[in-house]
Amino acid sequence: MNEVSVEGECRRSLVIPVYRNEENIPSLMEALTALNHDLGGDLEVICVVDGSPDRSGEQLIEAGRTAAFPLRVVFHSRNFGSFTAIRTGMEFAGGANVAVMAADLQEPPELIHRFFTMLEADEADVVFGQRSGRHDAWLRDALSNAFWALYRKLVIPDLPRGGVDIFACNRPAVQAVLQIEEPNSSLVAQLFWIGFRRRFVPYHRRQRQHGTSAWNLTRRMRYMMDSIFSFTDLPILLVLWFGILGCIASLLIGGGIATARLVGLIQEPGYAGLAVLITFSASATLAVQGVIGSYLWRTFENTKRRPLRLVSRIVNNRDPAPKLAAPTSMERYA
Repeated sequence: MNEVSVEGECRRSLVIPVYRNEENIPSLMEALTALNHDLGGDLEVICVVDGSPDRSGEQLIEAGRTAAFPLRVVFHSRNFGSFTAIRTGMEFAGGANVAVMAADLQEPPELIHRFFTMLEADEADVVFGQRSGRHDAWLRDALSNAFWALYRKLVIPDLPRGGVDIFACNRPAVQAVLQIEEPNSSLVAQLFWIGFRRRFVPYHRRQRQHGTSAWNLTRRMRYMMDSIFSFTDLPILLVLWFGILGCIASLLIGGGIATARLVGLIQEPGYAGLAVLITFSASATLAVQGVIGSYLWRTFENTKRRPLRLVSRIVNNRDPAPKLAAPTSMERYA
């Protein structure tokens, strides 16, 4: 893949996935205007509307008409997930350095300025925001901490506590991520998998001012499963050890039942042993089938070769006429 020429374009791109953020758009545009001013007017923004059922996309188009910075609004044909939306934004980003932040402004936009400064000083190839605190409700806070603790334990030990919601990377790192075309995967895990030089910047997460997060428990668990089955063989190893320990336990139980039968403690011949073995073998079989089935399903998904997302239209505030075709990562950077 050839290097990207960014001559004549903004050196800095900001990708923002958008889903059910209608109430946040005015505040978001104010923050982006201030950020663009701090960066000397050298910022392009790519907002990816991920099948949002509200008017988030229309509001972005309206606000973009008077925006002081290039704003491209990319519409997914349906909801494909926030991490797929981020990937789409990375495909359309033309800057030498690309940052990603959420539309709800819970991560301070000032971090983006610091990220770009570090990347342009060649201090790192990928810069992550590391949460040092948050203002969510106690239940959501506890669930989030538990989720990322399991993620660090089972998937990526190098992941900072509290997870990753905001990051930036240079062009080589962007191109490395775009070469990975796996459905049902984890963008965060991919960013760690590609390697490169990493830096972490601590920050305090703000309280959400408008609306509620769509990142619910169901989405978290689905994301956890995708991450586990895509980046670790831990479930297979657990099943292997479960089978080994089960065999050992079966021998011990069988010896105990045989002894009890010989001394007359069990009157019904074969009943106890049969009950234990049926219960144990059925449970073990279901567990093994579930794990193998999860891997087979993901393998089947990869063989379909479906596109990771479909773009229905693109609106650029420098060229308001909507476009209906979207370049792939290979077409854009070839």
